[in-house]
Amino acid sequence: MATQLGRLAIASRPFRFSSLFSAFANYAAISRQRHALSQLDDRLLQDIGLTQTEAKSEADRAPWDVPAHWRV
Repeated sequence: MATQLGRLAIASRPFRFSSLFSAFANYAAISRQRHALSQLDDRLLQDIGLTQTEAKSEADRAPWDVPAHWRV
């Protein structure tokens, strides 16, 4: 009975295109930011406290690979 109610609840939720669009917009923004980070020179990276290796490591991550507190 509980599983049937769970299935009903999931099936009755309306699909939200705005949520899907927001997720893609967030992924695009994260990709742009990581690309910009990868383009910084050593002086600018030093200003923000990162090494070239740390910046490359962050830039190479997938857009959905973000800390839990970033997720909405």
